[in-house]
Amino acid sequence: MSRADLPGALTPAWPNKAAWGTATKLRAWQQEALSRYLADQPRDFLAVATPGAGKTTFALTVAAELLGRRLVDRIIIVAPTEHLKTQWAEAAARAGIPIDPTYSAGQGKTSADYVGIAVTYAGVAVNPLAMRIRTERFKTLVILDEVHHAGDALSWGEGVREAFEPAARRLALTGTPFRSDTNPIPFVTYAPGEDGIPRSAADYTYGYAEALRDQVVRPVLFMAYSGQMQWRTRAGDEIAVHLGEPLTKDLTSQALRTALDPAGSWIPSVLAAADKRLTEVRRHVPDAGGLVIATDQDSARSYAKTLKAITGQSATVVLSDEKAGSKKIAKFSESDDRWMVAVRMVSEGVDVPRLAVGVYATTTSTPLFFAQAVGRFVRARTRGESASVFLPSVPNLLGFASELELQRDHVLGKKITSEDDIFAAEDALMAAANAEEGASEEELGAWEAMGSEARFDRVLFDGGEFGHSGEVQVGSEEEMDFLGIPGLLDTDQMKTLLQQRQSDRARKQKTTSTSAPVAADEPVAAVAAHEQLAVLRRELNGLVAAWHHRTKAPHGVTHNRLRKECGGPPAAVANAEQLRSRIDTLREWAARGSA
Repeated sequence: MSRADLPGALTPAWPNKAAWGTATKLRAWQQEALSRYLADQPRDFLAVATPGAGKTTFALTVAAELLGRRLVDRIIIVAPTEHLKTQWAEAAARAGIPIDPTYSAGQGKTSADYVGIAVTYAGVAVNPLAMRIRTERFKTLVILDEVHHAGDALSWGEGVREAFEPAARRLALTGTPFRSDTNPIPFVTYAPGEDGIPRSAADYTYGYAEALRDQVVRPVLFMAYSGQMQWRTRAGDEIAVHLGEPLTKDLTSQALRTALDPAGSWIPSVLAAADKRLTEVRRHVPDAGGLVIATDQDSARSYAKTLKAITGQSATVVLSDEKAGSKKIAKFSESDDRWMVAVRMVSEGVDVPRLAVGVYATTTSTPLFFAQAVGRFVRARTRGESASVFLPSVPNLLGFASELELQRDHVLGKKITSEDDIFAAEDALMAAANAEEGASEEELGAWEAMGSEARFDRVLFDGGEFGHSGEVQVGSEEEMDFLGIPGLLDTDQMKTLLQQRQSDRARKQKTTSTSAPVAADEPVAAVAAHEQLAVLRRELNGLVAAWHHRTKAPHGVTHNRLRKECGGPPAAVANAEQLRSRIDTLREWAARGSA
């Protein structure tokens, strides 16, 4: 049975024909972007479309139109990775456009059977002059896939500019309209905003929110897990913290490393929970697959062993430096195997549409990488499909998840106004950001994980948070309230079910607590007060985080303003009445839109 024969399969929303072999028809956004392109006939065109929306089909339709009208004679496709070169060549072949993905700068000519070539940004930088000569010989269309990579290294940007300056047409594509530094992206137009800071100006934008509305992509259910972490420092001190509580940057980084340690209990617990979720999804989507994104190769291999112990099946392991990586990804995509574990290689552009469950098990925590990673799970095939991504309860990751629908252009020379800004890591070179995150590298080098345990924290979906009060044990009925959600639900059905399960459990807990007999000597008040304070602090911290995402005000500044207005000590030692007062005040701020 073909994919088009699947019950409820998506049908594109526009009658015009796509490039032969890519899709039956164009989606509405693709047709609108194509119409704008053909009407304006620009030399440079930047299309920003969310991952999974169909950028490849759009670009190849443009290429087919230009070739058919003899406006171009040759095509050069520039992609970030070797795997994507092959993926583009295969898609182009289905569209009747033969592309050579094996071309190298020293090769010179290609077979006359090819209309164009596919190269990487790194390959262009090796010999931009040779690529320029090739570009000048014919009327050439250059397709720059994930064009933000043209600024990953100075030599890459300079090479792209030198090689393709004489091109007849340049079509730039990206699914993540922001950069990890402030280097200008070649052939992208910048215009000053209201604040005078230049920002990239896309010729056509199709964001996640629009794609979700059109049911082109899946909604994402983020499953956040917290828990107790313990490690030993270089000085021999033992530190124990709760993942998800407000911590310093260094403590958060070390707690995350502890959680992701393959020898601890956090990773096996979360992988087991993710596999339960995958089992539930496969009841409705039989070929649904899962992906674990790991930090390094050793961790990836260890996670694969854990998954085999959990599932009884071997997981596909894809490492970033192995030659067979592309074949492994292709084989997994065509199979119905449960799990794949990868290091970076599946972070951007790789098309495995059946991926429906993910585990974000990497210490890489920039908005760019997070958006690329989540983009692997959002490609919709059947109406009602949703994606589930498991992640640690780390403030910046939760912030990225909450802001999934945010549009952000590449900003030149943006000023950093807050170190708590969730995009602050995007305002320096990636190396500098990584160096900052590893500020205590000497200490981290001697770091030793001593133990970890996982607790279900909350679910983030459609801008809201759902969960149960207090700590939720992994494997409990409370956790299964959310892991057992059906795999085929539209956005409204999903939100209604999340709210219902949360309220049903709250009523059940209330009934149990009021009907259970209590021994006369049991310290009820002390236990109740402790749990109550923990719940109130968690609610306050969640509201402060939401206020930060709305206003970009640092968490500490908001806490201080609440203390000044409501009185009392810091939240960590405030009583229940003081915490409730701050919660009510912050809700009032949110209602009127300002403090």
